[in-house]
Amino acid sequence: QVRLVESGGGLVQTGDSLRLSCAASERTFSDVSVVWFRRAPGMERDYVAGISQAGHSEYYAESVKGRFTISRDNTRNTVYLDMNDLTPEDTAVYYCAASVRGTYSDDRPATYNYWGQGTQVTVVS
Repeated sequence: QVRLVESGGGLVQTGDSLRLSCAASERTFSDVSVVWFRRAPGMERDYVAGISQAGHSEYYAESVKGRFTISRDNTRNTVYLDMNDLTPEDTAVYYCAASVRGTYSDDRPATYNYWGQGTQVTVVS
């Protein structure tokens, strides 16, 4: 079992940056791939970015490519999402999720085994 806890969300202005963190309790954290999803008000969860077990490969949704960066520090059992040049379209609850199968580019939420509770990101003009 992997317990995931997101943090780092908040209220920011257009153009600002935020760093979200996903902390895991599992000592074998390096054996799972990790992804970020987000859910805007009234919408379904959308894929944002994913990273492989060792952190050597990443994948991004087209809407965030070039602005967001996913990374991981397996020593600290933490995955990060660095978000730059934020716009109101980025407003959503952001969730991290993990797969024991190593999947990190699948945009179907059901693919992932473990989920955090989410952290709110609000971007205003």
